[in-house]
Amino acid sequence: MVVRENFSLKKLNTFGIDAFAKYYVELDTLTGFQEILSDNAYKTEQKLILGGGSNILFTKDFNGVVLKNKLKGITVVDETADHYFIKAGAGEVWHEFVMHCVTNNYAGLENLSLIPGCVGASPMQNIGAYGVEIKDCFHELEALRIEDLTLHTFSNSDCKFGYRESVFKHEYKNQFIITSVTYRLNKRPVLNTSYGAIEKELEAMGVAAPSIQTISKAVCNIRSSKLPDPAQIGNAGSFFKNPEITADKHKLLKEKFPELVSYSLAGGNYKLAAGWLIEQCGWKGKTFGDAGVHKLQALVLVNYNNATGNEIYQLSQKVMDSVKEKFGVDLEREVNII
Repeated sequence: MVVRENFSLKKLNTFGIDAFAKYYVELDTLTGFQEILSDNAYKTEQKLILGGGSNILFTKDFNGVVLKNKLKGITVVDETADHYFIKAGAGEVWHEFVMHCVTNNYAGLENLSLIPGCVGASPMQNIGAYGVEIKDCFHELEALRIEDLTLHTFSNSDCKFGYRESVFKHEYKNQFIITSVTYRLNKRPVLNTSYGAIEKELEAMGVAAPSIQTISKAVCNIRSSKLPDPAQIGNAGSFFKNPEITADKHKLLKEKFPELVSYSLAGGNYKLAAGWLIEQCGWKGKTFGDAGVHKLQALVLVNYNNATGNEIYQLSQKVMDSVKEKFGVDLEREVNII
């Protein structure tokens, strides 16, 4: 275990922000985590668990210990007549894990192809795309409690999943390190092609009878055409959540803005397309120095070269203020701000 001091995190966050960690260590075993967390030299330091760095914006240096989670491994831990139970280390790259499942005909995650980040972050955020969320096929996870270094198992209900939410973002924030996640995947696929442009893309691909493989490919095609590659342009994917409003509020907005893009929810509320709201406020494609709003997807804020995290944060605040002024709707950042 090598602990480095004053370590640059520029290559470890997809925004490409050049922030520095007071201490930095990479860990690929549970024992390694336990050792550094019990070391008196670092016990009182702030801790930051870093996976793929794809959902984080550094607005300053981190005055503490950054623990890079590199726990790996993918195994079938159980099987029933209908399901495979697939356990993955928290440090596995999410898209690579999805591709492993798709290749082996473990169905359920194909709509979540090409989402950046690592497996450990998937239940924290309850990541979702194209009509599927992690909670739909999540079985359980294991997590190390920082306070006493004990390992705990959390079921689906224990995680209290919501829209881009879980218990680890609130009640248990900064108290646990997710070490592995187990998913319950289908032997007989239940295909979901009705959301977004999947059906249109499948048609363009000449696919008449979709499979999890062709759906995954379609999702990859769509995401690649709309979202910038972090390897080319610094970004963290969708910066804002899609806001939820009441039916009454939706009725008023629809009367004022007939083209409003919205989706009805089971409880009677409506979810609005944050990207559409931002675009209507004139932000799409705007740049301010090296910070900007992406030209193809207004939900994505970007670092074109050497923008600071604070410049991107300030831009996000201006976007939120303008949406509030025009539509009376509060946007919420999806990206974690450090």
